[in-house]
Amino acid sequence: MDILPPNVTALIEEFAKLPSIGPKTAERLVFHLLRSGGEDGLGTAALKLKEGLGYCELCQNFSTTPICMLCSNSQRDDTVWAVVSQPLDVVAVEKTGLFRGRYHVLHGVISPVDGIGPDELKLAELFARLEENPPTEIILATNPNLEGETTALFIAKKLEPYGIKVTRLAHGLPIGGDLEYADQMTLGRAIDNRREF
Repeated sequence: MDILPPNVTALIEEFAKLPSIGPKTAERLVFHLLRSGGEDGLGTAALKLKEGLGYCELCQNFSTTPICMLCSNSQRDDTVWAVVSQPLDVVAVEKTGLFRGRYHVLHGVISPVDGIGPDELKLAELFARLEENPPTEIILATNPNLEGETTALFIAKKLEPYGIKVTRLAHGLPIGGDLEYADQMTLGRAIDNRREF
């Protein structure tokens, strides 16, 4: 016997599908929404989330205008592009305050296990941009995991005919990390990516 109305149960189940949200947290979130009432708040924001939202015609990041704020900023460096997997990666890079170039968001990575191949990514849009206004350098800023590395390698191979400098983010030890706790792969990458002091 169900003790909750079906629409409440359905929302709990949907919240529980979100990353880092378990069943108990999902229940607390839904009951918070039920208690809060009114037209303002999370429920209204969630309903309006996709209103007017699309992809930037250039970088494929989420935008409410045809060209996003970053792509329309004339102070950005057109000669360097960072290719990232997800829109959140743009946010992470921008928070450093160190990158002033352009972006291209793939909206995923190649993952045969999940049935995601190159055609499911925003690669056609990347290569169309290259034909119009190629940069001098492309930074492949995908995650340093199997899928990210596979995606970066695929893109690097496809970029060879363009004669563009292709770089990869450095990998290694985090600031404040201890050598004794580093796994072999991370420590190996740190040694490979060492630089002059």
